[in-house]
Amino acid sequence: MSKTSAVIPVERIERGILLIRGHKVILDRDLADLYQVKAIALRQQVKRNQERFPDDFMFQLTAGEKAEVIANCDNLERLKFSPTLP
Repeated sequence: MSKTSAVIPVERIERGILLIRGHKVILDRDLADLYQVKAIALRQQVKRNQERFPDDFMFQLTAGEKAEVIANCDNLERLKFSPTLP
């Protein structure tokens, strides 16, 4: 590993983990932030490469779940106005 490579602090990753439908998940926007890419680019790449992921690897939130996540997590306020479901 080179001296210039960045290591993501565990605390930053742990802050992004939510419990939804009984599963520990990281929302697409938080994952995109970790990889330093735009969320739309991450979603496009996943869509183009769906065969690389197991069926139970990801799921889309319902509008109700999105509203609940926004209400319970102050740091996710920016999702309120997004037309896309995480």
